[in-house]
Amino acid sequence: MDALRWLIDIFNADIPVGGSSLLVREVVGNIFGLASAVGGMRRKVWAWPVGIVGNLLLLTVFLGSIFDTGHAANLLGQAGRQIMFIAVSVYGYRRWKQARDGAGTAISPRWATPRERGALAVILVLGTVALTPLFRILGSYEPVWADAWTFVGSLLATYGMAKGWVEFWLIWVAVDVVGVPLLFSAGYFATAFMYLFYGCFTLVGFFVWWRARNHERALVQTAMPDPITRRTP
Repeated sequence: MDALRWLIDIFNADIPVGGSSLLVREVVGNIFGLASAVGGMRRKVWAWPVGIVGNLLLLTVFLGSIFDTGHAANLLGQAGRQIMFIAVSVYGYRRWKQARDGAGTAISPRWATPRERGALAVILVLGTVALTPLFRILGSYEPVWADAWTFVGSLLATYGMAKGWVEFWLIWVAVDVVGVPLLFSAGYFATAFMYLFYGCFTLVGFFVWWRARNHERALVQTAMPDPITRRTP
């Protein structure tokens, strides 16, 4: 019983900040999320299970009134996307594990095709429009469209990461531009600051994957040159 009580106390612990407080598990969940992002930038398979741990912690945070966290605001898009992250992370883990090379690096980055890019844009817009009234009925925090946008954008970005599309980093930027103001207004300050940092981090990740894409393409062209362009002596 003492051990159980200790775990409950840790689960509900908070950090005083000015006139308010931050949940320890909100901070820890975002630290796991950052570690997962670093692993993703390095294309390491362990990025997926590490991210799942953070998702489970943050799920309890965003359902504030249900888990009695002191937050009256329920961000259903933020909470729902943690469940979505877990589901897509299982897919991403299996895909990256199958593609992993001897050095432990998984997936070769590539650009999405024009059709894939168009599909991403259409799903982002239509998904946001479709989910906004649903989230409003369920009692999500205003502006509800912003919550729906972050949910759909996060789904697409995570799926794009699993597929190895370089553009997935830019989708995260679009998510953060909307998500940071929403989180600040709802009082989730730890996550808002982490998203602000993610916004800068994702730009770095984009250029890292872009360079990796060009580097690996150059290696393939060197190893297997196009027979049309080869010159005979």
